[in-house]
Amino acid sequence: MQNYLIYFVVIVFLIFMFYRKLSFTMNKKITNISAKEAFQLVKANKDLIIIDVRTPQEFKSGHISGSKSFPVGEIASRINELMKYKEKPILVHCAAGSRSPTAVRILLKNGFNNIYHMKRGLIGWNYNL
Repeated sequence: MQNYLIYFVVIVFLIFMFYRKLSFTMNKKITNISAKEAFQLVKANKDLIIIDVRTPQEFKSGHISGSKSFPVGEIASRINELMKYKEKPILVHCAAGSRSPTAVRILLKNGFNNIYHMKRGLIGWNYNL
Protein backbone atom coordinates (compact mmCIF):
# COMPACT_ATOMS: atom_id res chain seq x y z
CA MET A 1 0.00 0.00 0.00
CA GLN A 2 2.81 2.39 0.88
CA ASN A 3 4.44 1.80 -2.55
CA TYR A 4 1.22 2.83 -4.30
CA LEU A 5 1.15 6.06 -2.36
CA ILE A 6 4.73 6.83 -3.38
CA TYR A 7 3.93 6.05 -7.03
CA PHE A 8 0.83 8.23 -6.86
CA VAL A 9 2.76 11.18 -5.42
CA VAL A 10 5.50 10.84 -8.05
CA ILE A 11 2.95 10.66 -10.89
CA VAL A 12 1.04 13.69 -9.61
CA PHE A 13 4.31 15.61 -9.30
CA LEU A 14 5.37 14.71 -12.85
CA ILE A 15 1.98 15.69 -14.26
CA PHE A 16 2.17 19.01 -12.43
CA MET A 17 5.67 19.74 -13.75
CA PHE A 18 4.73 18.72 -17.30
CA TYR A 19 1.59 20.86 -17.21
CA ARG A 20 3.52 23.94 -16.01
CA LYS A 21 6.11 23.56 -18.76
CA LEU A 22 3.52 22.84 -21.43
CA SER A 23 1.29 25.75 -20.41
CA PHE A 24 4.32 28.05 -20.56
CA THR A 25 5.53 26.93 -23.97
CA MET A 26 2.05 26.77 -25.54
CA ASN A 27 0.86 30.19 -24.38
CA LYS A 28 0.35 32.46 -27.39
CA LYS A 29 1.17 35.55 -25.33
CA ILE A 30 4.73 34.29 -24.84
CA THR A 31 7.35 33.88 -27.54
CA ASN A 32 10.30 31.78 -26.37
CA ILE A 33 13.44 32.91 -28.18
CA SER A 34 17.15 32.16 -28.21
CA ALA A 35 19.84 34.67 -27.28
CA LYS A 36 20.59 35.18 -30.97
CA GLU A 37 16.92 35.93 -31.70
CA ALA A 38 16.82 38.24 -28.67
CA PHE A 39 19.85 40.14 -29.98
CA GLN A 40 18.12 40.61 -33.33
CA LEU A 41 14.92 41.70 -31.58
CA VAL A 42 16.80 44.27 -29.49
CA LYS A 43 18.43 45.70 -32.63
CA ALA A 44 15.19 45.77 -34.65
CA ASN A 45 12.61 46.95 -32.13
CA LYS A 46 13.17 50.36 -30.53
CA ASP A 47 9.97 50.02 -28.46
CA LEU A 48 11.19 46.83 -26.80
CA ILE A 49 11.37 46.90 -22.99
CA ILE A 50 14.09 44.61 -21.62
CA ILE A 51 13.48 43.24 -18.13
CA ASP A 52 16.49 41.68 -16.38
CA VAL A 53 15.27 39.60 -13.43
CA ARG A 54 18.70 38.73 -12.03
CA THR A 55 19.94 40.04 -8.68
CA PRO A 56 21.21 43.63 -8.44
CA GLN A 57 24.77 42.28 -8.11
CA GLU A 58 24.40 40.23 -11.31
CA PHE A 59 22.91 43.24 -13.08
CA LYS A 60 25.85 45.45 -12.01
CA SER A 61 28.32 42.88 -13.34
CA GLY A 62 26.95 43.45 -16.85
CA HIS A 63 23.60 43.76 -18.59
CA ILE A 64 22.05 44.31 -21.99
CA SER A 65 22.17 47.98 -22.87
CA GLY A 66 18.89 49.68 -21.99
CA SER A 67 17.59 46.88 -19.78
CA LYS A 68 15.75 47.53 -16.54
CA SER A 69 16.58 45.68 -13.33
CA PHE A 70 13.58 43.96 -11.75
CA PRO A 71 14.86 41.08 -9.60
CA VAL A 72 12.45 38.16 -9.78
CA GLY A 73 11.75 38.37 -6.05
CA GLU A 74 10.63 41.99 -6.40
CA ILE A 75 8.70 41.96 -9.65
CA ALA A 76 5.28 41.25 -8.09
CA SER A 77 5.64 44.06 -5.55
CA ARG A 78 6.94 46.46 -8.23
CA ILE A 79 4.43 45.55 -10.95
CA ASN A 80 2.96 49.07 -10.92
CA GLU A 81 6.30 50.39 -12.23
CA LEU A 82 5.88 48.15 -15.27
CA MET A 83 2.22 48.89 -16.03
CA LYS A 84 3.16 51.83 -18.29
CA TYR A 85 4.83 49.27 -20.59
CA LYS A 86 1.84 46.92 -20.71
CA GLU A 87 1.15 47.52 -24.41
CA LYS A 88 4.79 47.35 -25.48
CA PRO A 89 6.78 44.24 -26.36
CA ILE A 90 8.76 43.00 -23.35
CA LEU A 91 11.85 40.80 -23.35
CA VAL A 92 12.37 38.95 -20.06
CA HIS A 93 15.60 37.19 -19.16
CA CYS A 94 17.72 35.98 -16.28
CA ALA A 95 21.15 34.35 -16.19
CA ALA A 96 20.29 30.82 -17.35
CA GLY A 97 16.53 30.69 -17.93
CA SER A 98 15.42 29.30 -14.58
CA ARG A 99 14.15 32.47 -12.85
CA SER A 100 12.62 34.31 -15.78
CA PRO A 101 9.59 31.97 -16.17
CA THR A 102 8.40 33.11 -12.74
CA ALA A 103 8.59 36.75 -13.86
CA VAL A 104 6.77 35.91 -17.10
CA ARG A 105 3.92 34.29 -15.15
CA ILE A 106 3.59 37.41 -12.99
CA LEU A 107 3.43 39.59 -16.09
CA LEU A 108 0.78 37.33 -17.62
CA LYS A 109 -1.34 37.48 -14.45
CA ASN A 110 -1.21 41.26 -14.72
CA GLY A 111 -2.43 41.41 -18.30
CA PHE A 112 0.80 41.70 -20.28
CA ASN A 113 0.29 40.13 -23.71
CA ASN A 114 3.41 40.65 -25.80
CA ILE A 115 6.18 38.84 -23.92
CA TYR A 116 9.43 37.50 -25.31
CA HIS A 117 11.24 35.06 -23.07
CA MET A 118 14.95 34.39 -23.57
CA LYS A 119 14.95 30.62 -23.04
CA ARG A 120 18.44 30.13 -21.68
CA GLY A 121 19.08 33.61 -20.39
CA LEU A 122 22.37 35.43 -20.74
CA ILE A 123 24.27 32.16 -20.76
CA GLY A 124 23.85 32.11 -24.53
CA TRP A 125 24.37 35.85 -25.03
CA ASN A 126 27.59 36.21 -27.06
CA TYR A 127 27.28 39.95 -27.55
CA ASN A 128 28.51 43.01 -25.64
CA LEU A 129 26.97 43.75 -22.27
